[in-house]
Amino acid sequence: MMLAIDPSFQMWASFAIILVAIGFYIADRVPMELTSLGVIIAFLMLFQFWPLQGPDGEILLSTRTILQGFAEPALIAIISLLVIGQALIHTGALDEVADFLVDRGNYNPRTVTFLSLIIVLILSAIMNNTPVVVIFIPIVSVLAVRMKHTVSYLLMPLSFAAILGGNLTLIGSSTNLLVSGAMESITGHGLSFFELTIPGLVLAAVGFVYLIFFAPIFLHDRASLAGKVVGTGGKQFIVQIQITEGSRFEGIKAISGLIPGLEGLTVSMVMRGRDELLPPFDELVLVAGDILIVAATRDVLTKLLKELPDIFKGFVQDHMESEIGNIGVFQGEQMLAESVVAPASAFGGRTLPEIGFHGMTECVVLGIQRRKRMLRASINRIRLEAGDVLLILGHRDHIQGLRNHHDVILLEWSAADLPFKGHARRALMMFGVVIALAATGIVPITITAILGAGAMLAAGCITIRQAARAIDRRIVLLIASALAMGAALNATGGANYIAHHMLSLFEGSSAPVVLSAFFLLVAFMTNILSNNATAVLFTPIAISIAESLEVDPIIFVVTVIFAANCSFATPMGYQTNLLVMGPGHYRFSDFLKLGVPLIFILWAVFTAFAPWYYGLL
Repeated sequence: MMLAIDPSFQMWASFAIILVAIGFYIADRVPMELTSLGVIIAFLMLFQFWPLQGPDGEILLSTRTILQGFAEPALIAIISLLVIGQALIHTGALDEVADFLVDRGNYNPRTVTFLSLIIVLILSAIMNNTPVVVIFIPIVSVLAVRMKHTVSYLLMPLSFAAILGGNLTLIGSSTNLLVSGAMESITGHGLSFFELTIPGLVLAAVGFVYLIFFAPIFLHDRASLAGKVVGTGGKQFIVQIQITEGSRFEGIKAISGLIPGLEGLTVSMVMRGRDELLPPFDELVLVAGDILIVAATRDVLTKLLKELPDIFKGFVQDHMESEIGNIGVFQGEQMLAESVVAPASAFGGRTLPEIGFHGMTECVVLGIQRRKRMLRASINRIRLEAGDVLLILGHRDHIQGLRNHHDVILLEWSAADLPFKGHARRALMMFGVVIALAATGIVPITITAILGAGAMLAAGCITIRQAARAIDRRIVLLIASALAMGAALNATGGANYIAHHMLSLFEGSSAPVVLSAFFLLVAFMTNILSNNATAVLFTPIAISIAESLEVDPIIFVVTVIFAANCSFATPMGYQTNLLVMGPGHYRFSDFLKLGVPLIFILWAVFTAFAPWYYGLL
């Protein structure tokens, strides 16, 4: 058994700082990053004025040690993986998988939903599960509509499946990397790539079965008020497509009144010179110079721009040359955004050419939507009215510049990067190399992730600015503060103190009993704090308990990972829960209903399986 620790002022002060931080995290009245920064500052001040000295007078906890969380290899790996995930999203590298699932959903949506959750679980094992959830939210939403369900029934299982999949490999979750890094800093060695795979598969299989059978029972229809009022059809924009020489649509013949290759778009008129051709377009053959007036939702247009980046080139080029002779909108970071013509705007009653919209904003209006009626005219002939919604294409800086424009109101929530699918293959190839190197152990995961992120930037799959946006400052500061807490607990003896009293509480109990109780404690804390903070905080405690019981520390460290990833009971327990809370229209109680039973089921399964698997019986 470990020796009892003689409490010091520094240890009690460290406990106080940690408890206050936990209180602030739970209350959530102060921004998370501000609380995390406050924790770091508090530890810096504490050990500056009351330094912690060893038996020989050496400083045990220096400023460098407290701040080393910012240079933690695990944190660098997490940041790099987030950049890689953002590159996969930006290039649309996984869109083919998404399109395949949505298309198959026309035939058997229930089976495809089941398959989607399986794919999410598998993908979450080899890439950070947050971008996986981001990719699959629209897919699952479409499937929900086709099954005549609201997304409330599917989005929470999507988040939980991603969390379960994160248990399968070392890079599946940021928690896994952080715990491995913390263990390595204490013991000198971390976890291997597949260290978690077998017990993770057992927990994932049980959790997945639970989600399939019980999620429909515990979850309710949380259709949004907006969805009930305006429906789910989506806004139709009037858009203009010009057929250019060499275009894939030149020479295309209409079939049964429809134009092949423009699925999802309604062609309301074809302008050929001064002639205006109306549907049905029987025997019509498109020629260079034809202008198609079409109606389509933003989602359809975004998909069209991904697959055919030059689809609007003729229209945009002519439109811009008529104003300033520049086609720079196709260079750099492109965004799509929606903007509303403001009341009393100077744009009222004027057409886009009369306004000189591009010369004024460096952006191009691709489409116009008017709530009163469906328009059937060339965009350049439409006289704008207050309340018209403009679909705008432009460089990120120019889109953001619309904030200061008095005649239009930028709907900031609508601004989104336009993926460049031309780099999808190279992004997938580089991602595959990263996974292969990490899985084989040829190169450490941190170096592999940095190489992958650097390659994505060098290959043009993502820009510096987009990579910077992929880095969440809350995660960086939370991890740095959690590592500072762990360092303070370890140096002051606080970890040993907690471990000693926990063992005293279970004095005479076997290692499996202590392991089970420890799992439940960490699982409880992870839903109050966050998985990252809880994992780093309890890793030194886990190692201390393992040493006192004279068992392999890996057993208790792995327990920390699986328990910290049981963040199912609260929306703030894990970031994927927060991602689906809005689109799924969930309440706090929904997470409790579905998540709490899942936590106890996984605890029971781990309690039964882990002692046998790790030879503690």
